[in-house]
Amino acid sequence: MNLIEPMTYDLPMDLSAERQVLGILIKHPSQIDRVVDRLRPAHFMDPAHRRIYEIILDIYHKQGRISYTQIYNRLHADSITDAPAELLIPLTESFVALSELEPSMDILLHKEGIRRIVQACDSVRALALDPKNEDLDAIQAKAQELIFAATQSIDAAGDDVKNLLEVLNKCYINLLRRREGDPEAYGLSVRFPSIDGMTTGFKKKDIIILAARPSMGKTALVLNMAANVAKRNIPVLFFSLEMDDEQIGDRIVLSELFTHKAGDQHIVTSHEYQGRLSDDQFMVTQKVFNELYPLPISIVDKRGMTVPEIRAKARKFKAENPDLGLIIIDYLQLIKPPDNASRSWTLIVGEMVRELRDLAGELDVPIILLSQLNRGVESRENKRPMMSDLRDSGNIEEFADVIMFLYRDDYYNPEKARAEGTEGMVEVIFAKQRKGSTGTVQLRFIKEYTRFIDEYTK
Repeated sequence: MNLIEPMTYDLPMDLSAERQVLGILIKHPSQIDRVVDRLRPAHFMDPAHRRIYEIILDIYHKQGRISYTQIYNRLHADSITDAPAELLIPLTESFVALSELEPSMDILLHKEGIRRIVQACDSVRALALDPKNEDLDAIQAKAQELIFAATQSIDAAGDDVKNLLEVLNKCYINLLRRREGDPEAYGLSVRFPSIDGMTTGFKKKDIIILAARPSMGKTALVLNMAANVAKRNIPVLFFSLEMDDEQIGDRIVLSELFTHKAGDQHIVTSHEYQGRLSDDQFMVTQKVFNELYPLPISIVDKRGMTVPEIRAKARKFKAENPDLGLIIIDYLQLIKPPDNASRSWTLIVGEMVRELRDLAGELDVPIILLSQLNRGVESRENKRPMMSDLRDSGNIEEFADVIMFLYRDDYYNPEKARAEGTEGMVEVIFAKQRKGSTGTVQLRFIKEYTRFIDEYTK
């Protein structure tokens, strides 16, 4: 017995819905415009139905209209049957109301979607049982790709081409929604007014690079953003390629403990949190834990992940959490490159950024990708980051939709910062925005609590 032989079963179909769609198109040719961009020949399981629909599409694309006579003559000329009427009459002899067109199309789309999932499962089974495939990670990544592709909508084949009127209509609707104050008309707010003001929210499908030298607060800032997003019940997926899950959890708790004070004093200091708390301190900390438990933040803390592994896990999470609002990856230089890569490291890094940007588009979410900067920053008198400081920059600048840098003057000039009262001040430099302006805003970083504060909220 061949273990990888495909399983045998009847694939789901609805021949009645196939007949209804074809019958309506033949009797009402003007309806072809409602169908042509949604249905493909593969939606018809009956071979005769599929061939008739192929002929309808061919005539439509060549002549812009269809008729019963054209279909009849084409069937006859192609020698598909000696009696074309025997194929066409059963489709047109029974009365089918025009109102049945949409429901019938929906049935065909549903059945074909189920067939795609079944066929993908067959492919995964064959892939897993093939003795030549020994790399489990590669099998899992390919299986995830097959299942994800099978579960995506495949209708609207003509939606890739949009006329200006369609585009402007969507733009105008968004304009009205913004005028009415609809928060959904903007990008994803991270609840830092300075940052949200610059970006009007992070946009779906965008890849956002947040880069800085070590100790500037990159991870702390994105964890603050993650908590702010999750507090609105928007799921966040956090990939940590450096810290483990407990370190991340402690950082989130500390950040929230910052807000609990008795007068001007913190009830629980960052040092005390790591030790034995008093009863009052424990009650406050327990309250913070209870407030954080429901937050929809999910963490993947695996080192040495590749882009295909990240993509597979993100696709799976998106399938299980359709409302996924944000993905964060910490950080770019810790992503494992492809095995046996012969290209330069700069090109490899650029390609990884491009693949992650494609993933953002595929999952329809913004992805914040953290990145280190070149050490060359340290050798300059002015140490504020520039685009050229992106480590192994290559195509990063080209593929990124937004590039943000963090800079703390107190890191390089601590005595000056103490004298001027600027300790903890962080410049968030927007060096690139495809859909917005560039510039700099300021936040304050409370390092011991890994907490950022927007000065505008004081």
